[in-house]
Amino acid sequence: MNILETVGNTPLLELSKITLKAGKSRPAGVSLYAKAEFYNPSGSVKDRAAKAMIMEAIDEGKLIPGKTIIDATSGNTGIAYAMLGAALGFPVKIFLPANASPERKGIIRRYGAEIVETSPLEGSDGAFLAARAESESRPEKYFYPDQYNNDANWKAHYAGTGAEIWEQSDGRATHFICGMGTSGTFIGCSRRLKKENSAVVALAVQPDSPFHGIEGTKHMASAIKPGFYDEREPDGFIEVNTEQAYAIARRLAREEGIYAGVSSAANVLGALLLMETLPADSVVVTILCDTGMRYASDPFWDIGTPHA
Repeated sequence: MNILETVGNTPLLELSKITLKAGKSRPAGVSLYAKAEFYNPSGSVKDRAAKAMIMEAIDEGKLIPGKTIIDATSGNTGIAYAMLGAALGFPVKIFLPANASPERKGIIRRYGAEIVETSPLEGSDGAFLAARAESESRPEKYFYPDQYNNDANWKAHYAGTGAEIWEQSDGRATHFICGMGTSGTFIGCSRRLKKENSAVVALAVQPDSPFHGIEGTKHMASAIKPGFYDEREPDGFIEVNTEQAYAIARRLAREEGIYAGVSSAANVLGALLLMETLPADSVVVTILCDTGMRYASDPFWDIGTPHA
């Protein structure tokens, strides 16, 4: 077995303790499960799409020895590319906003990849435009997966993540909810789950403002929309607040023993808001995108931390 073969088949965890408000009981008979994507080898859900895009390119002769993998990211896909490049012997050049966490930048560099930092005011859209321009300037040098417009992205989740959720939930999932960056996880999982059961309801988590602190999650209404994003796909949207997502991240660590990142916490917050509206016997599934270790230097972790 090599490192690429360890991508996928992550556990589906039941979140049995956390509630919308501390001390408040959960709606009776409603279950919450989360796909623990930090079990992937580079530590996030993005390993799935990155692997699918890179392996497809190799199979089709688009990525050949001597070429450099180049793309934009808010962090996690860049880490996945860097891991894959190291394993497969390809140089990697990553464009990402300068305000990405130092942990994520450090991991990318330790895999041997090059980083180009873009304006934090332009977010992931600015990184996308810069990476595209650089790839177009030297097409003979670069392979540009273009994670925002590559169908291999969402198809990796259709064939993998969504299928695993259905099997691991014993076909009981009634609702799927998660945020969107490229939208690949949401589109792929929702399409697969609806194929298995057309009654499954798929909702998208959305930051409640274009100016938010939920890294890796787009406020889709104000962002450049990915090419494969279909606005008809979500059955609805649930808006979440950044500060409330930070609070859920802290509570996941202290109440469930799960040290997850901010986008994961936003997904759980959205799921908890959804659960308040559901009848008994509903089974809600969401995504834990990555580990909180990638945001360890962020100050929000220490708010309300009990002293020894």
